[in-house]
Amino acid sequence: MRVGHYQRTNRGWQTGTTAVIVPGGAVAGVDVRGGGPGTRETDALDPRNLVDRIHAVCLSGGSAYGLAAADGVMGFLEGRQLGVPVGPEPHQVVPVVPAAVIFDLGRGGDFSRRPDRVFGERAARAARPTTGRGTIGAGAGARAGGLQGGVGMASATIDIAGVTITVASLAVVNASGSLFDLSTGLPWSLHNSLRRPTAAQRAALRTVCEAAPAPPLNTTIGIVATDACLARPEVGRLAQSAHDGLARAIRPAHSLIDGDTVFGLATGVHDVGSIDAGTMRGVGSRASQLNLLFAMAAEVFETACVDAVLTATSFGSVPSYRELCPSAFRA
Repeated sequence: MRVGHYQRTNRGWQTGTTAVIVPGGAVAGVDVRGGGPGTRETDALDPRNLVDRIHAVCLSGGSAYGLAAADGVMGFLEGRQLGVPVGPEPHQVVPVVPAAVIFDLGRGGDFSRRPDRVFGERAARAARPTTGRGTIGAGAGARAGGLQGGVGMASATIDIAGVTITVASLAVVNASGSLFDLSTGLPWSLHNSLRRPTAAQRAALRTVCEAAPAPPLNTTIGIVATDACLARPEVGRLAQSAHDGLARAIRPAHSLIDGDTVFGLATGVHDVGSIDAGTMRGVGSRASQLNLLFAMAAEVFETACVDAVLTATSFGSVPSYRELCPSAFRA
């Protein structure tokens, strides 16, 4: 998997696009929990429907206007002959690019500045195995509880039946809820790497968060991916499990003004066991192995949500947690 970002943050702009490219393809699923989602091609991922593998996901600012960025990702894939084959020739493909957006309209000063096809194409072309985090790509215009939001990432490995399985996540946090317990100045999802901020810094954080106007529309979107071999309904369950992590990290979550959406991807490198009806609840059953995988999906997405705000940098008049509480970060 490769991740690429493109953003503009000048002359009335503060928005961007993030593209996740999977050259080898992945089984995909989605789970939408927010009351105000902005999405594209989510119906194609329904296990009852035809498309069984995709090669990219597009995450973008711009609200519903920003869904146009997926056109650029489609063009990028078409140029590499990646997509659903619809004819006998290699170039006869239709790339299916599921997409979700956050609301950041007008945050750079001009309501009409939002991602389009060019953003998606440039983000896809920039995709690399390693990438940046924070105030970048789809997180450039993100905000979270009065602070600067952004893009966060996390990954972990888990041993299943003697096989090392990787679970990774990417979250674009633009939440109406807060990620911080204002009494401690620390995330609800406490990370051992952080120190408790000083009293003065906690007071500054409280002042900023409590004074922030209620955002009109916000959302948290992202991806949770694994190299395990999963069926389409199981990948949907993977995405569903990630929402547990979202709800641990952000309070409240899944409101009517959120568009919380998580995509699940499985590249199918490693098997996690077959179904044995006689030992459905046994330690070695596929169900028990999947439970371990889904629990890890919740943990890594929770961590990615917090990472998005911890790595964000201040932009304009919107401060970042790092600026307000510098003593929380160990030297």
